Amino acid sequence: MTDYQLGSLVFRLYQTKTYRGEALGQLQQALPERADYTRLLGGLVTDGILQRTKDVPNKDVLVVLGQDQAAAEDIICCVDPFCYLSHLSAMEYHGLTDRLPKLLFVTSLPQPQWGRLATERMQKDLGAAGLASYLQAGLPPLRRLRLDKIQRKIVSMHTSVQCDPGAYVTVQGKPRRVATIGRTFLDMLREPALCGGIYHVLDLFAEQAPRYLRLIVDEIDRHGTTIDKVRAGYVLAERLNLTHPTFDVWRTFAQRGGSRKLYAQTGYSPRFSETWCLSINIDEAEEA
Repeated sequence: MTDYQLGSLVFRLYQTKTYRGEALGQLQQALPERADYTRLLGGLVTDGILQRTKDVPNKDVLVVLGQDQAAAEDIICCVDPFCYLSHLSAMEYHGLTDRLPKLLFVTSLPQPQWGRLATERMQKDLGAAGLASYLQAGLPPLRRLRLDKIQRKIVSMHTSVQCDPGAYVTVQGKPRRVATIGRTFLDMLREPALCGGIYHVLDLFAEQAPRYLRLIVDEIDRHGTTIDKVRAGYVLAERLNLTHPTFDVWRTFAQRGGSRKLYAQTGYSPRFSETWCLSINIDEAEEA
């Protein structure tokens, strides 16, 4: 539970003066003040109902008594309602890789978009008029909480303006959100260094892309940039000899005379795909 989740719960109790159908006669004020929230929080911590833990090193994140210990993947999605597991963490979840990531890879929104959605979420939770009263009382707003480490996992946080509900799926019965199969393959192309390296990515495309071809093509066609489509076209069509009618459209994005590279993180190579106008700047001997 975060400080905002507790604050909004306290606020609604003061508004309704009821809990699970029973009247709360002891709440005389129309709305809580900051001092009421602070006093209640202190009492809950003193009684052990809420606890702070070294597993989550942020004083504004609390553990509820009697709840099973949550996994780091669930905690981060509870603390940041707009993030999802991505890159190597998503690859592990979907069974695409046998590598166990030492980091927890997460994607969330850039701060301007995050703040806008946070305001919309608070308006939905509290109502427009209620939100104004809530903030005026000095109660904790929904804000991005810093979490560099959860349990034994270091959090590797990345931002994307395409961090929307279409990018992830929610695991049933849990707060955990994970990049879709298609988005995971798109991330593998865009940021192979966060996905086990370019050679691991190419190996997984060779092993898994035939099975998930429709999902990969749909995602890249909808959300990929022109260079994403060119790289995907080279890997899927030329390298793996897969076929899809969308590849013909992607070929129109190839730019002759340009300096596009298959792997953005290394230098240009004279080895070249004529069809996709792409420098194949990887070491095939190392890949083999």
